Amino acid sequence: MSIEPLREFVLGMTALVSRTDSEDECIGETQRLLSVLVAEDTWLPDAFAEPHPEHYQQYLLHCDPLERFSVVSFVWGPGQKTPIHDHTVWGLIGILRGAETSRRFDRAEDGHLTELGIDRCEQGAIEIVSPSRGDIHEVANALPDSASVSIHVYGANIGAVRRHVFDPETGASKSFISGYSSQAVPNLWDR
Repeated sequence: MSIEPLREFVLGMTALVSRTDSEDECIGETQRLLSVLVAEDTWLPDAFAEPHPEHYQQYLLHCDPLERFSVVSFVWGPGQKTPIHDHTVWGLIGILRGAETSRRFDRAEDGHLTELGIDRCEQGAIEIVSPSRGDIHEVANALPDSASVSIHVYGANIGAVRRHVFDPETGASKSFISGYSSQAVPNLWDR
């Protein structure tokens, strides 16, 4: 196993955020880079694809030193899902293994949530989230009997960003900072 694809992705992302801070440009180029990364799944070290029996895992793979972007593997055991939440920054989710569902929502000024639909994302699919394009969803493993893994790229250090979860009945929000499931990150630079 070689993490060369992840190293190449990080180099591409670093060049991207060094030349522009345009959300549209970042999303477009990140989508291209991420589609290459999730086309092959052998590069992800096993330690960053390990499900937890009770809840999903959020493993940091890389955070830009200036926190302009972060790369995270999310690992979902059977039946696991997030609460309804937002991101407050742009992000892309690429399915590396398995499949996920994403229930998208709009939130009115009074807090009321309206479901916009459910997308099923198979291996290789990419979903986009951002405050300007739609930022509220609930993500779940679509497979009843095996884990799914997705690679998330955000326009910030997502583990340190203050975000919100929403009550499905009332739409009331509660702030949170997610952090990460592991203190370790893969060494991209050991060749």
